[in-house]
Amino acid sequence: MGVRVLATRAAQVEPQSVRETYERWVAAIAKALDESADRNETVAQVGASLCGQPLPVPGWAGAGEVFSLQFDPRSVTLEAEYYAEMDPAKFYRAKPLLWLWRLYDRSVFGPNVYLGLRFREMLARRVFARCGARPRIFEDVTFSFGYNISVGDDVAIHRNVLIDDRGEVIVEDRASLSDYANVYSHKHDPLDASRVTLHRTVIQEGARITYHATVLAGTTVSRDAVIGCHGVVTRDIGEHHIAVGVPAKSIRVKPRGDRSDAGERR
Repeated sequence: MGVRVLATRAAQVEPQSVRETYERWVAAIAKALDESADRNETVAQVGASLCGQPLPVPGWAGAGEVFSLQFDPRSVTLEAEYYAEMDPAKFYRAKPLLWLWRLYDRSVFGPNVYLGLRFREMLARRVFARCGARPRIFEDVTFSFGYNISVGDDVAIHRNVLIDDRGEVIVEDRASLSDYANVYSHKHDPLDASRVTLHRTVIQEGARITYHATVLAGTTVSRDAVIGCHGVVTRDIGEHHIAVGVPAKSIRVKPRGDRSDAGERR
């Protein structure tokens, strides 16, 4: 995507007056840091302004205004707005809810497990393409668009999971994504990073993606399979298989699995 297109999309997000307010605030902080006799004190003041308590420091007029703007989705830009495949009609319908999701997780309410699960379920039902019964979505889960995600019943998505739904991501019933797992649905051409292809990535029923594992675009982790910690899925994994390593390879089949289906699916 060219610079001109990026600038155009950014202009659609924040009115010019908002962007000018941002520029003045950043410039004021830069000036305060450069001229500070004690940067520790200055940083403490900046931190207070980030928490909605702007201190009366000369040249910092507008700090409270900048803080208040962060609650309005129209005044913020999300990374997905720079993706060429972004569907404006779908994204700008979902964006307020995506921003509310982030605001909630970073608030004092975020660590409250029961309330958080209920709040995120409410949002997921209004953002995802499909949201089944009893999802458990924990803190700081990140999406690209949100509207290209389908989750089944009793799905668990734990802390700090990244779901890249620039293409399509399907997480079927009772599947689990553990902390810091990454699931992708787009690829970059190795010779031209600007060329992006979109894919469907599927985590089938009862599959488990464990801590820090990565599922690359266009792959399927089949029913009841397990991807070990830090494993990287580069091709389909068969039903009931336990796969580990980089790239992830099957090391065993669960006793209830079909042992005739040896190794990864081709």
